[in-house]
Amino acid sequence: METQEVNKITFEEFKSQIISDYRTAFMSREVSLLSRREVLTGKAKFGIFGDGKELPQIAMAKVFKNGDFRSGYYRDQTFMFAIGELKTSEFFAQLYALTDIEKEPASGGRQMTSHFATRSINDDGSWRNLTQQKNSSSDISPTAGQMPRLLGLAQASKYYRNVPEADTENNFSVNGNEIGFGTIGDASTSEGHFWEAVNAGGVLQIPMIISIWDDGYGISVPAKYQRTKSNLSELLSGFKRNENERGYEIITVKGWDYPGLIDAYSRAEKFAREHHIPCIVHVQECTQPQGHSTSGSHERYKSEDRLTWEKEFDGITKFREYILAFADHSEEIISADELDELETKIKAEVKAAQKQCWEDYLNPILDLKTQALNLLEKLSSESSNAAFIGIEINNLKAKKSPFKRDVYSTVRKVIRLVRQENLASKSALISWLDEKFEKEEETYSSKLVSGTAIKVEQVSPTYDENPEMEDGRVIVRNNFDKLFEKYPKALVFGEDAGNIGDVNQGLEGLQAKYGIDRISDTGIREATILGQGIGLAMRGLRPIAEIQYLDYILYCLQGISDDLATVLYRSCGTQKAPLIIRTRGHRLEGIWHSGSQMGGILNLVRGVNILVPRNLTKAAGFYNTLMQADEPAIVVESLNGYRLKEPTPTNIGEFTTPIGEVEVTKEGNDITLLTYGSTWRIVMDAAKELEQLGISVEVIDAQSLLPFDIKNDLAKSLAKTNRLVIVDEDVPGGASAFLLQNILENQGGYFTLDSAPLTITAKAHRPAYATDGDYFSKPSLDDIVEKVYKLMSEAKPNEFPSLFE
Repeated sequence: METQEVNKITFEEFKSQIISDYRTAFMSREVSLLSRREVLTGKAKFGIFGDGKELPQIAMAKVFKNGDFRSGYYRDQTFMFAIGELKTSEFFAQLYALTDIEKEPASGGRQMTSHFATRSINDDGSWRNLTQQKNSSSDISPTAGQMPRLLGLAQASKYYRNVPEADTENNFSVNGNEIGFGTIGDASTSEGHFWEAVNAGGVLQIPMIISIWDDGYGISVPAKYQRTKSNLSELLSGFKRNENERGYEIITVKGWDYPGLIDAYSRAEKFAREHHIPCIVHVQECTQPQGHSTSGSHERYKSEDRLTWEKEFDGITKFREYILAFADHSEEIISADELDELETKIKAEVKAAQKQCWEDYLNPILDLKTQALNLLEKLSSESSNAAFIGIEINNLKAKKSPFKRDVYSTVRKVIRLVRQENLASKSALISWLDEKFEKEEETYSSKLVSGTAIKVEQVSPTYDENPEMEDGRVIVRNNFDKLFEKYPKALVFGEDAGNIGDVNQGLEGLQAKYGIDRISDTGIREATILGQGIGLAMRGLRPIAEIQYLDYILYCLQGISDDLATVLYRSCGTQKAPLIIRTRGHRLEGIWHSGSQMGGILNLVRGVNILVPRNLTKAAGFYNTLMQADEPAIVVESLNGYRLKEPTPTNIGEFTTPIGEVEVTKEGNDITLLTYGSTWRIVMDAAKELEQLGISVEVIDAQSLLPFDIKNDLAKSLAKTNRLVIVDEDVPGGASAFLLQNILENQGGYFTLDSAPLTITAKAHRPAYATDGDYFSKPSLDDIVEKVYKLMSEAKPNEFPSLFE
């Protein structure tokens, strides 16, 4: 191990380091072995472990400093052990899905095993000082899904270095010296997210180290079926930097070569930390002793020769050989007998931790079971259904290691059995169940959002007596100008967002004023634009990621759904990513620029605010609101509103649009019309014509789809009009179905209706091109007038005779 660091320490210090590293590696392996047995015996649901990757992760941990961030995947347990951010008890707690956040701090039992995270925020939502701790962004399972986020985690260092006023107290960065560490398996490098992230990282030249754990397989599929060339280093060589062009420092090392790994990461750290040169460490010849997961055995697809090689070149076996070989060349580090004794001690420690954790998991459920049985036996003693209740009691008693589900399911079934009995013991059982379920709601369903967005104080736009009329784009541009002046942590990036100030000039001139670090262009790569935003937000910045059109959201929808929308939830409230996604859509003319995916988006991004302003003043107000909150959001600006004139507010940058509240834009008595976005203008025109036909229409702008109408104003309107029409440019059953379910079921609107509710939507296909395509594909003024009139005609045929008879 001929590195500068080793030359600076004494042999005694070197021995201590080696023994400590071996202890960590062996302990991690024992955790993997024991955890697999726990799954196969049925005590845990599923297992996926990091065995075979112990040595490279120990080497990586040696250069991982306070302030650094990891964006990894479910093989990184040894690394987390090595940096001191994972205990064996916490690993087993996650294996068993222990819901105590103190004992399972990564997710409070919400994530499967080997999904790691550190705490970034306090209980009140305030940031911790991230420079004084080692940080791991919360893992996700989708392969290569961690790579886009890595970009932002690393880019934040570059931003803080170039814009020091963004963090004057050094809570998030110290001179931009922090590194973003990403880890990925070799098979996952076949995913597009990996290549898009590698390309973007090379363009940005950010302090990022990507480690590839290469064991030659993706579950059962060998490398020759995964990629064009089996040698990833060779495949990646086009990204290697040279004297004339930027790029990566690419380092190749064997996964069983302890001294080589120490040297490789020492070199990578220097390039990334000091010079902001991204690095790829390709760790070849890793092994996976237990196969991919507990779902199957690797003996089914690996040859005898491969299995023999894996035993011989197992990292821990080779590390042991390395340690013992020192006695042949110089001073002894530790004897074979002492090493055996150490291993025996570690096994006992791991087993003790597992046993204690199992008791920590099981005992509260056994207590729950006891409480339930006491109540059930009391009920049985009073009930005429005692025989049937007794069967359920005995079945529950027979479960020695029950799940909560077993307890609650038994109680609920018994309550159904005694449905016709009026007993105090029945009431007591129901009260107990209600109390417990209220707590379980907090355990399993809380922290989807922080709740800060709906609490921002509402400030209405103010206007001069004769306000100047400006294009909508000017209002939103001037508002962004105020926000960038007010918030040094704010930055925006996306396709055409920088030099030309976005395709609609909503950022016109701002790059020249605030600089390329804050207002910047990106390549055409939506998935990693999103990823940049997530990572930057997780490091305390307030990024605005531009996705040029709503249709292009589909390119990054996986990341929004699996990563951004779940950050707060999957970390059980210990991490956040208040990213604003700025896009534009609605009433566009053509299949690929139609902005008609709202239903799909709504169903996939719970945890993200979906805001649909009808004009650019409303959009500006949403940005002002979001900058005072800490929740992620998608703001869909109305593309056909940029050139429409709007009165200019006098309090640009200060007024807010409330999130979760609708706005009644026209009062009426006969029927309620709900809509949003650009369609609102068509609905307002239709309402005028309907008034001429004798129909008094109340028009409501939804403004916000997630959350929607938290004050139940739609129910109040229906109590007056007794009729509901939803006008939506989405496909049938899209956003209109979501809105209808909220109004009829959640708000009880069904009970005030005198007519069946009506949805007026686009056709099932994507909109055809041009003005006529729009007319025949999406709801037109004529469609709205005729269908609303028909609804009133059915209710009052004498007053509103049929139009087409």
